[in-house]
Amino acid sequence: MGALVKLLDIVLFPFLLTIALAAPLMDFQAILPHGLYPDYLINLKQWYTREFGDYLFVEKPNFFVGLVWLELLFQWPLTLINLYGILGAKSWLPTTCLIFGASVFTSTVAISTELILSGKASDKMLTSYLPFLGFGVLATLRGLMPPSGKATSGSAFGRRPELARKKKA
Repeated sequence: MGALVKLLDIVLFPFLLTIALAAPLMDFQAILPHGLYPDYLINLKQWYTREFGDYLFVEKPNFFVGLVWLELLFQWPLTLINLYGILGAKSWLPTTCLIFGASVFTSTVAISTELILSGKASDKMLTSYLPFLGFGVLATLRGLMPPSGKATSGSAFGRRPELARKKKA
């Protein structure tokens, strides 16, 4: 089981790192005025929308703007927490991964449904969004796994330290 946990951590880490960097640089542009960003970030987003045909960033439908807010206010902080949890082998990592994975999967299902049913999405656009479904599943699966072997818990759940100190007379 420990090897599977480590493998999931190794697979999740680059995805989490990508989200940690890309979310504030790209997603904020969907909800904040362009004047707040340097030209090279605006050009990067424009290149992305042209290259992948991402009409959601151009049209900004209300549901998409709401999901961007969800990502920036809820999922992005969890991304940072999960990165720290993986690096430090924290005992609470399964809990935060479970919450994060369920949220990513749910929001990606909403976006994927729009992309597929609207008929507007290019194959390239689909290939940029659909991996996040798998990423959400992997994060949720990691949340269902026990903490890694190095993790230590500060709580007394599952153990009774006061009994360990008592000796039979």
